[in-house]
Amino acid sequence: MIRSLFLILALAAGWSAQAQTEKRIIPKSQQQAAEQRKTDKRLEEIQDSIDYAKAVQALENLEFVVEADQLVFKRGQSAFVSSSTNFISMHDDKTVVQVAPFNGGGPNGVGGITVEGRASDIKLKTDKRGNSYFTMNVLGNGISAMVTISMAKGSNRASVTVNPNFNSNRITLNGILIPAEESRVFKGRAF
Repeated sequence: MIRSLFLILALAAGWSAQAQTEKRIIPKSQQQAAEQRKTDKRLEEIQDSIDYAKAVQALENLEFVVEADQLVFKRGQSAFVSSSTNFISMHDDKTVVQVAPFNGGGPNGVGGITVEGRASDIKLKTDKRGNSYFTMNVLGNGISAMVTISMAKGSNRASVTVNPNFNSNRITLNGILIPAEESRVFKGRAF
């Protein structure tokens, strides 16, 4: 009885030792692919950091364009749009807001509206997490609104909310904030 108990105990110890010494072998191609993914992710983080620094500098210089690829309307409906015809730009205190959710026609000739105005009460804030907030009031022919730009730390993706002063037809533009000299937007006829 004791012999059989020792035999069973020895076999169990051998099996557990065998299970513990098992090693997973990863092919070199998988190792290289994993290293490549890590390298690509690191390069992307570095590029995002550079883009963020450029975007913050453009905000400080008042020379920027937000090229929007998505519009979010008052009640939450959204539309994906062309970033070359949907934008908000600023040069010194001159601001242009163009929203063109349609393919053609419209008052501006590119499927929407284009309004120009002068910016006032411009403020740039950065919170303790590094997120940037840019606010301004825009007043001109066809526009009287408060414009708020929010940008998360480490990315040049921005969310721009245009709140009109005389009605509640708020619109949000989501896109990338870039310096004005790097922009590729097409401006339609303004009011």
